[in-house]
Formats: sequence, structure tokens, C-alpha cells
Amino acid sequence: MTARSIAIDRIVDGKFVRLLLAGTLAVALSAAAQAQAPSTSGAPSQGTTKKKSSTAAPVHQYDRALLHPALLRDKAPAEYKVKFTTTRGDFVITVTRAWAPLGADRFYSLVKHHFYDNASFFRALPGFVVQFGISGYPPVSTAWKTAVIKDDPVTQSNLRGYVVFATAGANTRTTQVFINLADNKRLDSMGFAPFGQVTDGMNVVEMMYDQYGEGAPQGSGPDQNEIEKQGKPYLDKGWPKLDLIKTTTITSPAAAPASTKPAPKPASATNP
Repeated sequence: MTARSIAIDRIVDGKFVRLLLAGTLAVALSAAAQAQAPSTSGAPSQGTTKKKSSTAAPVHQYDRALLHPALLRDKAPAEYKVKFTTTRGDFVITVTRAWAPLGADRFYSLVKHHFYDNASFFRALPGFVVQFGISGYPPVSTAWKTAVIKDDPVTQSNLRGYVVFATAGANTRTTQVFINLADNKRLDSMGFAPFGQVTDGMNVVEMMYDQYGEGAPQGSGPDQNEIEKQGKPYLDKGWPKLDLIKTTTITSPAAAPASTKPAPKPASATNP
């Protein structure tokens, strides 16, 4: 999938715009989004972002299975819970497969193989959304760039706390996800299909660092394309205050252990 954000490329009133969401896709802004969130003109879509810098970056490893998206196609349980441990605290997402089966299955596989570990909340817009889902490891981002899944019908509204995949148009969902910070019902008609909701710790989600504003090029936040290319070091250097996902765990029902043959963390942001 090409780099874009929770943002999605769309034609609105005859004009080309970008909508918001996390991943390799661009974040597009819509007139409706601007009306409801004046300072957050973008709608959820996949895009680029940056992360915080540190003198000694923690040593992280990723599951090598993540380099082969075509093999990660687990069918999710009818309902499952995922605990997110972050730099801001813990929160829990409860996924209901019937809401959006394809999205629920994709999220299950990603969490099971710890795709989101060491990834940043690169886009946080008060009163709108918090977005994440670009890997801190460039090789992993490259592997998932074109691993798209088809759209699910929108069966639930984009209410506060509901969790949704970002898109870049029809049938373009990959790994970026956003959490609605308000009732964003306007996103329903744009094809954003919620697959779960935050059932514990919504106050933690609302505390994610949000002072960098919209991502590039609309604002001074990180560029999603560069996050994909350079990984976490890019964010650490330019946006050191962004909050981070330490780890994610499927807590109910217990998931079968994933095969974990870790690959070493890239030595530098320039390594692919």
C-alpha cells in the first residue's frame, strides 16, 4: 500500500482532499471534518508521522512472521479483548467480529504477532481521533505496504471510543487504526467501519500527547511516509513527546502462542 495516513485521498465537492487514519496512506481533510474539529481539519486516514528521540533507544525485536503478511490470516474469535500497555497507561479494546469481520481478523493477526509493539500514537487531534499503526521497523512497514484487505460494510457508527481502520480509499486498509475521541458520525458515510471499542481506560486514550497537531503536510506533525522509511528513530528525533505502545496482549480468549523468531532491530533509520 502506498504511504498515506488515517487520511484518505478522496474527491469532495469536485476537489481533491486527504482524509485521516494510520498506515502508509495519506491523511485527507474534509469540509465536514473541519466543521466539527476546526483545528483538526483532517478525517481519519493512513499517513506519515514521527516519534520521540532518546539517547539510548530501547532494544526491541520484531516477530519475523511479520515480514510475510500473506501467511498471517487468523480468523478472530467472535469477541476478543486486547490490552494496550502504553507510556501513558493501559487501556483495553474489545473487538466484536460481527461488526466488521475482515477488520477484526486483520487486527487479531497484527496484535497476535505484536505488530503494534514499539509503535507511536503519531496523530492525536483533540476532540477528533488518536491514530496509530505504523511499525517502528522499516522492514515491517515495507512488508505490509500493499497487504490490503477489502472493506467491511459499516454496521456501527463512529462514536466516541470506537476503533476503526484508516483507509486511503476503497479496499485499502492495511495496519493503521484510529480511536474516535468524539462522536464522528460523519465518518460513517465515508466507509469507516468500526470493529471494536475501548471498554476500559478511555481516559488514558484521551491523554495521549496531542500538541504536535496535524501531520505533514497539513500541519507540523510527523510525515507518515518518513515514519515508514526511517522507523522510530525519525519520530524520536523530531517528535520526542509522542506516546508509545509498549506492548499489546490478547487477554480474552487466550490466543495460541505465535511463532516468534525475532529479528534484530535495525541498526539505524537509514537501514531498510
